[in-house]
Amino acid sequence: MTFQDLNLTTPLINALEDLGLSTPTPIQEQSFPVILSGRDMVGIAQTGTGKTLAYLLPLLKTLKYSEQKNPRILIMVPTRELVVQVVEELEKLTTYINARILGIYGGTNINTQKQLVAQGLDVLVATPGRLYDLAINRDLQLKSIQKLVIDEVDVMLDLGFRFQLNNILELLPANRQNIMFSATMTVEVERVIAEYFRNPETISVAASGTPLENIHQQMFEVPNFYTKVNLLQHLLKDKETFHKVLVFAGNKRIADRLFNQLDPLFPEECTIIHSNKTQNYRLRSIRQFGDGFCRILVATDVMARGLDIEQVSHVINFDTPAYPENYMHRIGRTGRAEREGQSILFTTSSETEALEKIESLMNRKIEVSPLPEAVEISSELIPEEQPKDQEIYNPLSHTDEDKPGPAFHEKSEKNKKVNLGGSYRREIKKKYKKPKTRGDKNYNRKKKK
Repeated sequence: MTFQDLNLTTPLINALEDLGLSTPTPIQEQSFPVILSGRDMVGIAQTGTGKTLAYLLPLLKTLKYSEQKNPRILIMVPTRELVVQVVEELEKLTTYINARILGIYGGTNINTQKQLVAQGLDVLVATPGRLYDLAINRDLQLKSIQKLVIDEVDVMLDLGFRFQLNNILELLPANRQNIMFSATMTVEVERVIAEYFRNPETISVAASGTPLENIHQQMFEVPNFYTKVNLLQHLLKDKETFHKVLVFAGNKRIADRLFNQLDPLFPEECTIIHSNKTQNYRLRSIRQFGDGFCRILVATDVMARGLDIEQVSHVINFDTPAYPENYMHRIGRTGRAEREGQSILFTTSSETEALEKIESLMNRKIEVSPLPEAVEISSELIPEEQPKDQEIYNPLSHTDEDKPGPAFHEKSEKNKKVNLGGSYRREIKKKYKKPKTRGDKNYNRKKKK
């Protein structure tokens, strides 16, 4: 089947030809008729299967020209980078279509976004946080939304957007079409579907836990962080083979530490992206890596879903992710669009349990490769790897400084003082044996008689 067989409009066919696309992927082929029919749909597909075009093409086919101010199509995604990439895809597909597109996300000036919203738009791409801020302040009207797309909903819920997502869904018109795409089907995702979707049709292609067959996986057993750095350095020296490498670290601290090790070894070849970096820095890092200016990009799991970069030669897992789904999302960055991909995993003895979960999810073993002889085994440990002394409970070694005191206790000396009413009242009491009061002016006169 070709895109011509999907009965797309001529402007969309021309845009696809400009992009060099002629054959739809399975998720695109199966989603197209369901979305065109107007039914609610849930798509379960791995990364790299073409989910973005799967919902953009049918939505743009049914989008008619209008001059109204409020958006008619709402696409919600979890990260800022994904907003930018979906907007870029929309702009490519609407080259020959008159459509107003806007992407909004946090970390940028909200007043500028208010002005852009006020100019009118047809398709809105947004992260839940900034979308909720604009909607709750009535800067953005959602009453005209006809089609709702929630992409990467599992990540959205993992990032803590459940509150904003629920409130946004309550603000939308009841009579709308709901489209959801997710790589994993969790209990939270099923809850959202049950609450807000109306008899959705489920389409599952390369479901979670099914690694793409065109990705070759291998693993190195490495003792510690600095040995991993030595191994990574050894691999990256082969610039011809490792020409576009995405390195995933478990958290921001490890990512920064790894970047500080790699940057002097490969000057002007390495960049980094994680949530503590500014938006401009993050976008610049992705652009430099995508354009080939930098061949090494260090990233965290939060960024794994927002990266859609072509021709990534290798994904290197610097550590073994605790959640097996994260491993699937990581390796999905290579081998995209049915190209060959390479995935390498570094694992330590402390990560054995996480490795077993990954292999159990995939229902396959990852091939173990021997450590190259040229790689030096380091004995130096980072703080997270150093053993922590755990003393057997010894009551004599514990002080009672933090022990809570009794509910009732004697007052301290300074708090036992009594308010005597001031020196003037005490002097009057000494002279007249009783304080002078304004209520009994004749008291002393009666006493004298």
